[in-house]
Formats: sequence, structure tokens, C-alpha cells
Amino acid sequence: MSNTDNKEKAPINWTPAIMFAVTNLVAVTAVPWYGLSHGYSWSAVVAFVLLTWMTELAITAGYHRLWSHNAYQAHWSLRLYYALFGAMALQNTVLHWASGHRVHHRHVDDVEKDPYSAKRGLWFSHMGWMLRKYPSGEVNFDNVKNLTKDPLVMWQYKYYLPIALGMNILIPVMLGLIFGDVWGMLLMAGFLRIVATHHFTFFINSIVHKWGSQPYTDENTARDNAFFAILTHGEGYHNYHHIFQTDYRNGIRWYQWDPTKWFIKTCSWLGLARDLKVVPEFKIQRAKLKMQFKRAQEKLEKSGSHDKWSAMLEKEYEEFRTMLAHWTELQGQRYQETRRTLQEKWEGAALRTRVKELEYSLQMQQKRLKLMVAQFAHS
Repeated sequence: MSNTDNKEKAPINWTPAIMFAVTNLVAVTAVPWYGLSHGYSWSAVVAFVLLTWMTELAITAGYHRLWSHNAYQAHWSLRLYYALFGAMALQNTVLHWASGHRVHHRHVDDVEKDPYSAKRGLWFSHMGWMLRKYPSGEVNFDNVKNLTKDPLVMWQYKYYLPIALGMNILIPVMLGLIFGDVWGMLLMAGFLRIVATHHFTFFINSIVHKWGSQPYTDENTARDNAFFAILTHGEGYHNYHHIFQTDYRNGIRWYQWDPTKWFIKTCSWLGLARDLKVVPEFKIQRAKLKMQFKRAQEKLEKSGSHDKWSAMLEKEYEEFRTMLAHWTELQGQRYQETRRTLQEKWEGAALRTRVKELEYSLQMQQKRLKLMVAQFAHS
């Protein structure tokens, strides 16, 4: 807890506090009671699953990757879907959400400035930060001026309350009338869905900043957690996201569960998304190797064979620095070629080949480092 909050307890933020109290209370009492006493129709269960998926996707692909990080551009119809179902998720407006998230990335782990700093505890970073009016959570739209130029964002901001109430009440009621199960729909596709999507999103701020791996950076608390990627449409690959936040992907490998990435890519094939930003493979491998060198050095210092392996590790690091210098040189050459409107030459000839060779060299060096660490750990 920050010094500021210790001096004077922040006042209760009544709107979210009441909302969380009511929705969670209904989810843990009325939802199971109705299920045991009346049972739920298959239509209510299917609606719960589909609407949970759709509202969560509106947050991950819309609120997060599109509007918070500008990782791609979207057609107005896709943005309308994000605005409507993002409001249905009851996680505030696009402007509020994106502004707070940008502050989080800029001041990650700062207990005074990060709105949901993981260093203030699991409860605080999960949902405690919303229950009181902490100074770190004060909204300032200066960092989302680009979004104020989006008519859909401003429309949602102006009419957020009626949109949110309409999406959360009218849709479940209409589905209930169609399938003859109004109360089942309200409880499953309404209350339980709201609570589930809330906590799935909040897990990223809390648990995924606490448990998991850090293959790309340890300069912040963000982790890669494959299990929570399943619950959050791919957002669990959070260590990668915090170092490469403008990439439209979070799970960058084909086998990593990231349906948000697949959805955005599919939309690009359909003409609904464009300008998908992807971090160059060399930068990704560079980040991973930096972490490997750091951990190799830490293990070497703890081992009993420091002198034996120190020279080899130093040699590998010098090779790594040489490759980085070559990469920088190639990027300069690429820039010059582009300026001379010879982009085709870059795409098809020697410069591109050299970059691929460097990427391969980094991958081979990663494998050598793993073998080296395994050897001196047991020597």
C-alpha cells in the first residue's frame, strides 16, 4: 500500500462497489439455487457460453488490442461490435478502460501511479483498486486524445449507461422469451456471465502478474501463463505483451492459445481489419537471449565451476553483441533502400537473406546457451 493511501483511507467508490456486490451475490446464491430447484435449459447454458465469449472478445480484441494499443485498424462495423459488447461486459467505457490501461503500461508496478499495481497485493490488483477512489485510479483523458476522434468511441462514452443496461437486460430477456426460459437466461446469460467475464479479465491484472514465466523480460511483474491464456482469449501471454505491447498477437507461436489473434487475423482476410502490427522475429529472439544470458550468469555465479564456463559465456555474449551490431546496420540499410523507393529490392534480395541468417543464428545461440547452462549446473 502506498504512503498516500496509508495517511488517509480512500473513499469508497460506490458505483462499482454496489455492482460487484450485487452481481457476485446473485452468482453465488441465486444461480445455484435456481439450478438445483428448477434446472437450466440447454439454451441458457449455450447463451452463457456464447455471450461470455463475445463480451470477453470485445474486451481483448477491442478495448485492449485495438483501442488501448493501436495494434491494428478495424472497420466501423467491427468497432461497433466492440463498443456494444464491451459495454455489455460492464468494464466501463472505452475511454476509461484504455486510459487506465495506458497508464498501467507506462507506470507498471509503480505503487503510486499504476492504477492496479501488482506490488500492492493480489486483492488490490484484482479488483480492490476499483472499490475505492485511489489517487492512482483517477481518470485523465489526456493520454487517449486519439480515441476522442473516433465517433463510435465518443458515442459509447455519451450513451454508455443506456447501452450497458440495454445489452445486459434486453438481450437475456429477449432470448428468454424466445426459448421460454426468462429467469434462466437472466441468471446464466446475465449475472453469471457478467461475473465470469469480470474475473477472467481481472486475473490478468492480478494472478498473471504473480505466477508464470518471464522469457522476455524481468523488468516488470508480468508473466506468461498458458492456463490463464485459455480463460482470457490469449491475454495470459502477458510477459510478451508488456515488452511488445503494439503487437496484435499475445501468443506468438502457432500452438499458443490466442483466439483473439486468430479472430483479428480472420477479420483481416475478410476486409474488416488492416495494418496488423507484428514485432520482427529478430527483436523477439534478442529479448529472449538477453534473458538467457542474464539467467546463465546468475547460475554460473552459483555453480562451482565459474572459471571453467566464464570464458565460454563471455564468448557467446560477444557473438550476441556482434549480431546486434549487424542487425542495426541492416536496419540502416533497409531505411536507405526505402528512402530510394527500392522496397522491392529489400523484400527479394540480399538484405532480407542476411536478416534471416541473423535470426537463425540467434535461435542456434539460444540452444547452445541452454546446453551450456545445463552442463555447468551439474559440473
